[in-house]
Amino acid sequence: MTQRIQAMLATHPQPHSPVDSGVLAECIAACMECAQVCTSCADACLGEQNHLMHLVKCIRLNLDCADICAATGSVLSRLTQSNPEVLKAQIAACLTACKACGDECEMHAREMNMQHCAVCAESCRRCEQACEQVLRGMNA
Repeated sequence: MTQRIQAMLATHPQPHSPVDSGVLAECIAACMECAQVCTSCADACLGEQNHLMHLVKCIRLNLDCADICAATGSVLSRLTQSNPEVLKAQIAACLTACKACGDECEMHAREMNMQHCAVCAESCRRCEQACEQVLRGMNA
């Protein structure tokens, strides 16, 4: 996935990006993956009928994180006349959502042995790290 994203970024007629295209492509891919994984985790949490009441916060964080990651991936994919301050705010929001969701899912994976939450936490951490790299690149 990352290779195709990077190829698309390279073919853009205005390939002006505030960060290295490889770092940007990795972040877009991480955001899109995290959006899908968080959506799936929320659905899996809904299937945990014996624990559903304990998972309301997790489901909410999963869905919020999924929406924010999807929006971030889309915003980062648009290179024409991007606004650095808007990008930074969107990436910071994504980083925050991934941290909150990852923390919650890690707790459920550890305390309730929910493997879908373990997978989700891992995806959130990957996206969080990718967002940090883009922000570092933008601030350099």
